[in-house]
Parts: sequence; structure tokens; C-alpha cells
Amino acid sequence: MADGGGWLQALTEFSETTSPIDFVLIAQHYDLFLQGLTNTVGLVFFSLLIGGGLAIPLAIVRAARPPVLNQLVWAYVYVFRGTPLLVQTYLIYYGLGQFEAVRESVLWHFLREAWWCALIAFTLNTAAYTTEIFRGVIESTPHGEIEAAKACGMSPWTRMRRIVLPSALRRALPAYSNEVIFMLHGSVVASTVTIVDILGAGRTLNAKYYLAFEGFIAAAVIYMLLVYLISRGFKLWEWKWHAHLRPREVEAAAPAAEKAFGLR
Repeated sequence: MADGGGWLQALTEFSETTSPIDFVLIAQHYDLFLQGLTNTVGLVFFSLLIGGGLAIPLAIVRAARPPVLNQLVWAYVYVFRGTPLLVQTYLIYYGLGQFEAVRESVLWHFLREAWWCALIAFTLNTAAYTTEIFRGVIESTPHGEIEAAKACGMSPWTRMRRIVLPSALRRALPAYSNEVIFMLHGSVVASTVTIVDILGAGRTLNAKYYLAFEGFIAAAVIYMLLVYLISRGFKLWEWKWHAHLRPREVEAAAPAAEKAFGLR
């Protein structure tokens, strides 16, 4: 036990005096970063889930271009793509509470909480970007697939549900993976409205011990690990959904073909 305590004390002294980063202090506050990780992952996950669900019908509207509805969706997309996420979060968190009608409504139960305000802002923001991603892949659906569906007697809704959307969502994966990563990076806005996210945990650590960069470095490492997991997850997703696009193993099929044609 004494040897173990001495080893730990030596490691702590090395971290505090010799090492450029006090990694022991960071490890001692793992609960703070765990809280930040939980808040960040929760905000990003639910905003992407709800925003993705909203983006599909909005993208269909943008691709179909009905007279009035298309203009309304275009205006929504333009506003949320044309303004920074920080401004949108501030308008929802600080701005809506200025209206008495909002404070007296049932929505105030949610809008007075920073977490819900950030979730609403993140959801509306990612839904706008995802709408344009899905619109592009819907409009670029190969014409032959649509003609084949028409030849089979499919109605427009059936074509959209069984042919266009599955094909479009597969082709949207590479672009959507970037949106997921951008949303993760953009989630640092939550720390500006009193939410302890990953960056907020780093700021708290730095402020508590008057540090320059230990908290920020720890936050950066966590973000990089999350981006790695997201990238690998989408790679596996693409590998599964794009299996029909991979080239066949010609070399493996050659012996069987030669045997079938009596060449061996």
C-alpha cells in the first residue's frame, strides 16, 4: 500500500511540476467532463433525431415545389442557414422570454430552461441544413429508377416511399455525416447559455484552478474521440447500405466460370 501511495504521489508531483499538462487534475474531475459529455451527446442526438424527422417531409416539399408551401419552406431554410447558430440560440433563450404571452403559456415550462432552448435551436438549425441535403439527393434520383417504378404502376406516394427515399437516403450518407460532425462542433454554443457541455466543463476547470489550457485540451480530446466514433459509424453504415455498389470479386468468380464453360 505504501509503494502504491508513493507511486501515486510521484505521478501527481510529475503532473503538477514537470508535465506541461496537469493530467492528474483532469482525471480527478472526470465527473465534470462526464456531465459535459452527457449534455453534449444528449443535445446533439435528440436534435439530429427530431431535425432529421422534420427534414424528410420538408425536403419532399422542396423537391416537389408546390406553389405556396415551397416558398414557406424555402424561407425557413434560408433564415436558419443564413444566421449563426449562436444568434438563433440567443434569440430563443433570451428573446422569447421578453413576451408576456410566452411567459403565460404552457411553453414557458420548457422555454425557461436553457437545455430545452438549446435543443429547440439545434433542432431547427440542423433541420434546415438536412432539408437541403435531402432535397438535393431526392432531385438527383436516377430517372431510370423513377421510370421503372411508373412502369410497375406505382402511385407517386408509393414511388416516393419505396424507390426515391430509400435511394436518396443511401446517397445522402456522406454529406449527412458532415452535418452530424458540424452539429457536434456547433453544440459548443450550449456553454454560452449556462449549460455544462464538454466545452463548459473545460471552462469550469480552467476557471476553478486559474489554468490556461488544461480544460480546453481535455475538451478537444473528447471532441476528437466523438468525431472518430461518428466517422467510423458512418463508414460502417455506408458499407452496409452501399453493398450493392461494391465491385464483385471477379478473381473469385473466374474459376467457377472457367469450369462452367469447360475451360479447365
